[in-house]
Amino acid sequence: MNLLIASALLLFAVPPQQTVPHATGVAHTEQVDIAYETFGTKGSTLPLIAINGGPGLSHAYMMQNDVWERIGKDRFVVLYDQRGTGKSKRVQTGAPQTMDADVADLDALRQQLGLDKVAVLGDSFGGLVAMAYTAAHPDHVAKLILSDSPGPKLQDLVHLLPQVFPDIEEQTKKESEKLGENTDAAAKAGLLNHFRMIFYSPEKRDAYMDHMGDLGFEPAIAQAISASIDKMDLAPKLPGFKMPTLVINGRYDMNVAPLTAWQLAHTIPGAKIVFFEKSSHFPWYEEADKYMQVLEDFLNGK
Repeated sequence: MNLLIASALLLFAVPPQQTVPHATGVAHTEQVDIAYETFGTKGSTLPLIAINGGPGLSHAYMMQNDVWERIGKDRFVVLYDQRGTGKSKRVQTGAPQTMDADVADLDALRQQLGLDKVAVLGDSFGGLVAMAYTAAHPDHVAKLILSDSPGPKLQDLVHLLPQVFPDIEEQTKKESEKLGENTDAAAKAGLLNHFRMIFYSPEKRDAYMDHMGDLGFEPAIAQAISASIDKMDLAPKLPGFKMPTLVINGRYDMNVAPLTAWQLAHTIPGAKIVFFEKSSHFPWYEEADKYMQVLEDFLNGK
């Protein structure tokens, strides 16, 4: 979408109405084509690459409001589908589904877009990808944002959903038994139930789920990635992160409890932490205005 400027010459000056430039594209590699979309234009401000969570989800779940478009008014914003998900379905037969592969894909995308220094934002599981990318390519990460991210080792994740939502957990178990355990149908039903547990506001939860559509969930991809990172431990890498880092967490996130964010922020030197008091796992959705302000202040060095 090109920049649109509408103006009128009336008795009073009318400010131009603008929309944010929007584009889609594909980063071609030998193993995979990575589909992406961008908001804004390249300029003097630091570009932002936002990495969605999952694993096995496309970035569609992050497109349920206009927060990234709004951020694109002041900087170049990139979102993309990880290999095997969404529109990134051309994957070479036998290509790995590993964290190393995800890191390589992200770097290929960065290079194709002609970006040298970027801010990397990892949402949920995307935080693990962001940390792994930062460990592998620190020279290209000017700033790091970990948004309701797991810690560097999955075994240490503070996950409270079973304790807080035993009713929904029981429903998921019964649905899985009915649909057939380890089937795609059971996995997708479980995903819907999972989303029912990761909002602070019931009203915002219902609004989100009424309009979310197909999130492009690929259970086989989720299973492969989960298996590949089961023993991964990035903790030894975090004390070496030298770039400014912002850790964000919803105060009432039972999927990735705030203690995880607290520990992350105290492991990465100089990291700043911000809790969102009316959010669970998606503060970018439940407190979008505050999220955008906190993010912009950090990216602008305030």
